[in-house]
Amino acid sequence: MNNVILGAALAGLISLPVVAALKVAETAPDFSARASLAGKEFKFSLQDALKKGPAVVYFYPSAYTQGCDLEAHTFATEKDKFDAAGATIIGVSADSIERLNQFSADPDYCAGKFPVASDADGTIAKSYNLNLSAARAGMKDVRGVEIGHGFIDRVTYVIGKDHKIIATFPASADDKVSPDQHVHRALEIVQKLNGK
Repeated sequence: MNNVILGAALAGLISLPVVAALKVAETAPDFSARASLAGKEFKFSLQDALKKGPAVVYFYPSAYTQGCDLEAHTFATEKDKFDAAGATIIGVSADSIERLNQFSADPDYCAGKFPVASDADGTIAKSYNLNLSAARAGMKDVRGVEIGHGFIDRVTYVIGKDHKIIATFPASADDKVSPDQHVHRALEIVQKLNGK
């Protein structure tokens, strides 16, 4: 019964809409972070990614939770279309690099198709004016493993090569955007930027 209550509380927390403090036309802060692609750790640099084209930087609460799993799976499914539009995808959460190594390689979620970065201390989130909640003891992920970290607000940014924010969602507290809609909205924007 306690797991059902914890699961319901977690689902409610993760689906709450937030308002991103950084707005369209503001400059996106550069960051470098430990990241994982297909279970292999590397150093991700937003500055390097933007040299190639626009970037979709999506912050999410935690790997192996319902909304975040749906979002990662949808990004993986649509990855070829982001590539065709010249866009880089990077997910950012407070998960440890060890959890992200598993998540990034998991065929049901990231499927080795795009990287996810660890922001364990919330430094990157803070630079984007996003919240990192305190860890809640006893909260478990969909595998039954204790999560053990706080949650970053779910916010997606589309960032242009000039480091300017082109779009952010949810755009307001009234903007009800499901995790998979973050992916589809971002894809529409980068395709328009590329004329495809």
